[in-house]
Amino acid sequence: MGGLLADRDRRDHGDSIVPVALGRASVLYTFYPPLIGNAFYYIGVVLVVVGSWFWVALMSVNLHVWKRAHPGAPVPLAMFANVAGSYLWAWTAIGAALELLLQIIPVAVGLKSTIDAGLARVFFSWTLHAIVYFWLMPTYIAYYAIVPRAIGGRVYSDTMARIAFILFLVVAMPIGIHHTFADPQVGAGFKFIHSAFTALVALPTLITVFTICASIEIAARLRGGRGLLGWITALPWDNPMMLALAFSFVLLGFGGAGGLINMSYQLNTPVHNTQWITGHFHLIFGGAIVIMYFAIAYDLWPHLTGRALADLGLIRTQLWLWFVGMIVTTFPWHWVGILGMPRRMAYYDFADPALAPQALSVTVSAIGGFTLLASGILFLVILARGMRAPATDAGPYRFSLAVHPPTTVPIALNSHALWVALMIGLTITNYGFPIMALALHPGTSVPAVYVGAQ
Repeated sequence: MGGLLADRDRRDHGDSIVPVALGRASVLYTFYPPLIGNAFYYIGVVLVVVGSWFWVALMSVNLHVWKRAHPGAPVPLAMFANVAGSYLWAWTAIGAALELLLQIIPVAVGLKSTIDAGLARVFFSWTLHAIVYFWLMPTYIAYYAIVPRAIGGRVYSDTMARIAFILFLVVAMPIGIHHTFADPQVGAGFKFIHSAFTALVALPTLITVFTICASIEIAARLRGGRGLLGWITALPWDNPMMLALAFSFVLLGFGGAGGLINMSYQLNTPVHNTQWITGHFHLIFGGAIVIMYFAIAYDLWPHLTGRALADLGLIRTQLWLWFVGMIVTTFPWHWVGILGMPRRMAYYDFADPALAPQALSVTVSAIGGFTLLASGILFLVILARGMRAPATDAGPYRFSLAVHPPTTVPIALNSHALWVALMIGLTITNYGFPIMALALHPGTSVPAVYVGAQ
C-alpha cells in the first residue's frame, strides 16, 4: 500500500500531506468521478465521517441515560429532534462512505485504473440531498425550541413538532436519485419513485410553517394583538429572533418553490445543472438555514460567554444585510439558469454575443455577494464587541414550552427505533435495485482521470 501511495504521489508531482492546499484534491463537493484526486484527501474525508459517528453514538448514549433517569417522561423536544438529526446524519453519510471505500480510494491508491462513474453518482446521491436536511435540523430546532420563548410565546403543538422531525428522518433519505434525472444509468421507474418521495419532504415543512405561525400568533395575542390580522403588528419586530424567523421563512419559501421545480422530472429538464440549482441551494442553505444560525449564535452568546450583546440595532442591520444580500445574489442565478447558463464553470466569456445578455445579471449577483461579505464581517464585529461588554448573569438557558406541555407521549413519538427502521428500509428499497443493477453490469467502468496528470 505504501508503495502504491508513493507511486500515486509521484504521478501527482506534489506532497500528498496537504493535497487540498496543493490543488491535488480539486474534485469539488461531489468528488466528480472519474476525476480522481490525491488519496490522502479521500482518506481524510473517511476519517471525518468515522469521527462524526462517534458523535452519533454519544447522542444515543445521552438519550439512553436521560430516559433511564426519567422513566416514562417525554423526551424534551430539543433532545428528541437533535437525536433524530444525528441518526439522519449517520445514515446519509453511508452513501458517500461506500463510494469512497469501494470505488474512489481503490483507484486513488493505484489498485484500479478504472471506475464506474454512474454507480459513484448513485452512491453519492444517497448522501447528496439528505445532508441538506441534516443542516436544516438545527434551524427547525430553533424554530420550535428557541423562537417562541425568545418572543414571549409558546409552541402551539409539541406533538406536531415531533411529527415534523420524524417525517424528516423518514422521508429525507430515499429521495437522492432525483439528482440523476439526466443520468441514463438509472431507470425512469426509480426516478419517479424518488421524485414522489421528494414531494413528501414538503410535509414536515408545511407542518412547521403552520405550527410556528400559530406559535408566534400566540405571542402576539399575549402582547395585546387583536383582529384577524392585526396581531401581526403586535409582534416584537425589534427582536432579532423575530426578524431572523421572518427572513428565514421568506427565503425558505422562495427556495422551496424552486425545489418543486427540481423534483419534477419534466420541469427539471430545462434547469438541470444550470445556475438555477446554485440559486436554489443557496436560498435554502445560505439563506433560510444560515440566517437562523446567526440568530442561534446571538441567543446562545450571553450564556456561553457571560456577556450580553446589547446593540440590537447592529444585530438587526446584520440580519437585514444577509437577507437582502442573499436575495440579490440568488435571484439573478435563477434567471440566468432559466437562460441556460451552466454551473460549475471556471470561466464565462461574456464578450460572446450568446452570453452577453447574462452579464448584467451576474454583475448584480456579485453585488449581492459583497453584501453577504459585509454581513458576515459585521457578524464577527458584533461578537468581538460582545466580548468587551460588561459581565452579566444570563441565567439558565431555557427552551420554549408548549401551550399544553406533554405529561405523557406515545412511545412512537418518544423514541426513534421505529422511524430509523423505516428510514433504513425505505432507503434500501429505493436504492437497492439501482445499486445492484449497476454494480453487476459489466463494461460500465471508464478510465480514471487524475488531478494534475499531464
